[in-house]
Amino acid sequence: MRILIVSTLKRRVGPDIFASRSRIIYQLSEGLAKRGHEVSLLGTADSQIPGVNIIPVLDKGWVDLPPAENDFQRDVASLIKQSKMIVDLQESFDVVHTHTNPEFLPITISKELKIPMVTTFHSLYTDYIDELLSFYPENNRIVALSNAYKKLYSKTTITDVVYNGVDSSLYKYKEQKQDYLLWVGRLARGKKDNGEYIDQKGVKWAIQLAEQTNSALLMAGPCEDINFFNKDVKPHLNDKIQWVGEISSEQSLPVEKVVDLMQNAKAFLMTVNQEEPFGLVMAEAMACGTPVIAFNRGAVSEIIRDGLTGFIVDPDAQISKPAEEMWIVKKTGLDGLCEAVERIYLMSESESRQMHENCRKRVEENFTIEKMVENYEKVYQEAITK
Repeated sequence: MRILIVSTLKRRVGPDIFASRSRIIYQLSEGLAKRGHEVSLLGTADSQIPGVNIIPVLDKGWVDLPPAENDFQRDVASLIKQSKMIVDLQESFDVVHTHTNPEFLPITISKELKIPMVTTFHSLYTDYIDELLSFYPENNRIVALSNAYKKLYSKTTITDVVYNGVDSSLYKYKEQKQDYLLWVGRLARGKKDNGEYIDQKGVKWAIQLAEQTNSALLMAGPCEDINFFNKDVKPHLNDKIQWVGEISSEQSLPVEKVVDLMQNAKAFLMTVNQEEPFGLVMAEAMACGTPVIAFNRGAVSEIIRDGLTGFIVDPDAQISKPAEEMWIVKKTGLDGLCEAVERIYLMSESESRQMHENCRKRVEENFTIEKMVENYEKVYQEAITK
């Protein structure tokens, strides 16, 4: 197949870029090229993917460009240019697959396309996007990253579900763990009406959990607003609770360092306050053999097997679980997170080893790059032959 991958313009795509959307674009494009497809990327000129032809829209991604008088106008103009280029280039391809941010803009030109367009949604669900997409039913296949995400849409037809893939050769299994919990996420700039930061990724839950259980906690991730860090994270830092890496708007740690942190963590924390479309970090941690403790939001229950590859905690409402399932967490909220940590430490050596092995096996069977590429191939074929 001749496949045009339409990239995010926020940043370049390359082997050293950690941001999840760019990483998935890189892995998918490279994987498709390895399987013999003719793949081109419509994105930034400085993007680099082995075996993939780069068609530039911009010289560099928005994060690497000098400040503009009006960033919003510059970004929208480049997105419209990208969509126009899709129309102009379509005769050279069998299918176009978009990963733009925002995702909906290329869909508005779908009536001008003679080839099928596949759109993967990476962003959080919003009702206004749901309504907008319903106006463009023709020539589109919309892909959700999980069944939980698909179910959120009531006005738009989500045609396919394809899980993200993990580079299992990079996120390698490690049996022996060290005595710390790990949280990796973004400190967002968004605020509530009262000025409080919207803690989408749940860093404050992770800190409360560490303080409540007297656990060592390592944290890392991009910080969109230094004031969030100074107000809600920095006051809690000490010998046991630490932030790893620089405080910057982009992830400051090299991928190899993040892998090392995941491989050695006693457990990975997914204490999100939002309905995650997927949650790639969970699969990455599990590929390293590290169990995940997570709030039951979004795709969590599709990735984690409760009691087998980690523990799923109900964030608020009381739930009833079978008493005979001794390794299932019964409590909720912060108490549930604490109980999950206790479960991790109560396990015997053989039980821990089994959970570590379960984590790796779960990823190998469901969340590898190879699985992702194969599933997208099927989506393309169905779109072309429809």
